[in-house]
This record gives sequence, structure tokens and C-alpha cells, in this order.
Amino acid sequence: MHKRNSGGCRTKIRELLKLGTELYTAIRAGLRRKGPWAMSRKLATHTGLTKKCMQDRGLVSVKELWVKIHYPATAR
Repeated sequence: MHKRNSGGCRTKIRELLKLGTELYTAIRAGLRRKGPWAMSRKLATHTGLTKKCMQDRGLVSVKELWVKIHYPATAR
């Protein structure tokens, strides 16, 4: 039995459009038969998942954490 990929082309396109990707780019990316790992490296995903989008979802920047640890405000 084959494991079915969650979501189809329409789902990928719809979700990319929700993230703010342009229609043409979302369609081209959505029609590819690639999984989430390959999709994570595509332009459509990067244009939709901006830094602001990540912050709105509550994700913390690893870079900001590293700067806080290595360059604390009290040392300045």
C-alpha cells in the first residue's frame, strides 16, 4: 500500500495563495509532484513565508536568540 501525499494540487495552490504568493508562482509550484521537503526550498514557499508571517505565528528567530545570548544588553 502506498502512502498518499496529504493534499492535492488545489490544496497546495490555495495554501500558497493564502500566504501571499502570486497566482502564477503558486500554480507552478502547486502542480509539481513534490512533497513538503522539496517544496520548502522553492521560491513560492519563500515568498509566502516571510519573516513577518513567521513572527505572527509565534515562531522565535534563532538569530535573535543567539544575539541575546552572546551579546546581552548589560554587556554594552
